[in-house]
Amino acid sequence: MSVIQLLHGTDHIIEVPDIHIGNPHNDYGMGFYCTRVDEMAREWACKKNTDGFVNSYDFDTEGLKVLNLLAGTHTVLNWMALLLQFRTFKLDSEVAVDARDYIIDHYSIDLTGYDVVIGYRADDSYFQYAESFVSNTLPLRSLNKALKLGKLGEQTVVISQKGFDRLHFVNAYPVSKSVYYPKFLDRDTKARDTYRKEIKKSKSYRDDIFVLDILREEMSNDDPRIQRILFE
Repeated sequence: MSVIQLLHGTDHIIEVPDIHIGNPHNDYGMGFYCTRVDEMAREWACKKNTDGFVNSYDFDTEGLKVLNLLAGTHTVLNWMALLLQFRTFKLDSEVAVDARDYIIDHYSIDLTGYDVVIGYRADDSYFQYAESFVSNTLPLRSLNKALKLGKLGEQTVVISQKGFDRLHFVNAYPVSKSVYYPKFLDRDTKARDTYRKEIKKSKSYRDDIFVLDILREEMSNDDPRIQRILFE
C-alpha cells in the first residue's frame, strides 16, 4: 500500500467525508479539498476568523488515478482551464468571455476517471491572478511566476467515490483563530504584494504573451512560444 496523510482544515470535525456534500463551484468541482502541510491546514481551518479543526486522514493511493497538475507534464493554462470551468468568474469584456471559452476548449482536462487532483489552491489572491489574465491585463509570464512565488499552497482533492472510500479518519485537533487567522491573512497579503509587483513589471515585457495573443494566434498547449515562457 501507498498510504499518505491528508489534512482538511475547517470549522468542524468530519469523521466520514461525504462526496455529495460540497461546493460544485470549487477549484476542481465537487470533492474533498485537503493539504499535506499541517501549517496550511491550520490556516485554512481559521480562514473565516473562527476557531477550527484540522481533520487528519490516512489515504491509500494504491491503484488510484491521480492528475498532478504540478508534476511538469501540464502547464498553468491547464490549471486555468479547470478553474474557468468550475469557478464563477467576473467576465467584464468580450475578450474575457472569448478567452474563457477558448481556454476551456483547448486546455481543459477531462476529470472523468480520475480519483484525485493535485494542484494550486485558488484562494482570493490566486483567483485575482486568474481573473486578470483572462481580462488581458496580466501576461502569461507574470501569471506563471506569481503562482509559484505567492506560496498560497498546493492542495490534494479527492473527487471520486473510490477515493472517498480510501479516506480513513485518524483524529482531529483544535486550532485557535487568534494564532492562525493572522497567519492566513499574512500569507494572502504577501501573495497580493507579489501580484502587484508582477503587474508593474509586466509593463516592460515585450516578448510576453497576453491572453489576446493566444486567441489571435490560436495557440495550443505545446506552442513553442508558450513553452518558452512557462519553462524558461
